[in-house]
Amino acid sequence: MKIESRLAQIGSVKEPVTGAVNFPIYPSTAFRHPRVGQSTGFDYIRTKSPTRAVLEEAAAELEAGDAGFACSSGMAALQTVFALFRQGDHLLVSLDLYGGTYRLLERIMNRFGVSASYVDTNDLDAMASAATPATKAVLIETPTNPLMMITDLARVCAWARDRGMLSIVDNTLLTPFFQRPLELGADIVVHSATKYLGGHNDVLAGLIITKGAELSEEMAMLHNSIGAVLGPQDSWLLMRGMKTLALRMERHQYNATRIAAFLQTHEAIEQVYYPGLPDHPGHDIQQRQSSGNTGIFSFRLKDARYVDPVLRHIKLIAFAESLGGVESLMTYPAVQTHADIPEEIRRRIGVDDRLLRFSVGIEHCDDLIDDLAGALAEAQRELAKGE
Repeated sequence: MKIESRLAQIGSVKEPVTGAVNFPIYPSTAFRHPRVGQSTGFDYIRTKSPTRAVLEEAAAELEAGDAGFACSSGMAALQTVFALFRQGDHLLVSLDLYGGTYRLLERIMNRFGVSASYVDTNDLDAMASAATPATKAVLIETPTNPLMMITDLARVCAWARDRGMLSIVDNTLLTPFFQRPLELGADIVVHSATKYLGGHNDVLAGLIITKGAELSEEMAMLHNSIGAVLGPQDSWLLMRGMKTLALRMERHQYNATRIAAFLQTHEAIEQVYYPGLPDHPGHDIQQRQSSGNTGIFSFRLKDARYVDPVLRHIKLIAFAESLGGVESLMTYPAVQTHADIPEEIRRRIGVDDRLLRFSVGIEHCDDLIDDLAGALAEAQRELAKGE
């Protein structure tokens, strides 16, 4: 079946007793054993639960993986993946990185002797220079957040495999509807499922999908041992959200493409970062390895003094963190999502005090453009009046 059908049918044929189309929520923490030495396949909720198992199977199938693991958040998913590594290990990581991932690496993982170097993952010479005999994996965001840098996954995953390194790809922004990194050579995919997969700003969740029996077995042990697993209620909410993923991603993409093109022509905007635009430096790679574009992009204002009035005057668009929901949200990365990255590093890669990130929802595109145009006009008027 096509992915649209597989998404809509998640869990719909998994309950044989009642034939429930929506798979039930099983809140039980314990499960009866038929007799000594026998199990129904469910023993204790942390190890495996019926609702979570259906979600994990669907996630693995959608990403073309061998096993899926649902976690209590995207950061819990990353922490579980990082538990693969030990003292002295080194990672190569995308240069333009989500601030929470940077914080986890630099303030937590380094306590355990795991270090990271941040490189442009399209520059194989830079990666080779940064790699050491202790380098065990490459962690890739593509597109990156917030500057939408695109990595050629097939090329970089092949480079890593030739050197005995794992390839880990954060696929949060594109989802398996538009991009499947495991088919391009990656070993592990992670998601902040809070975002597009859940899609309604109402559930906190993370996903890990692995390729290969040995790696999947190791991840199952870590998932159970660390215990940052997703509960039954949230597993059900995530499945409910994923059923409409295809429709939502198509609308997110349509709206984002139109709004990004509008902003490119606005006199108050210096630059728009969106891989769906033909002049984006990663556009051709994105077209080749993905079937569509995300609904998030960033734009740089010509004057930092526009930021405050724009965020005060947007009405339909909410000034709020997070992304990927049906409601449009605007974020100021320098003081919100990327505040934990030192200022000199942020400025060097382009996350400065003029950059805004826009998670485009599924509202009518014209209403969103009108809201942005109005907020930008108010910002220009306030600045002109102040001068």
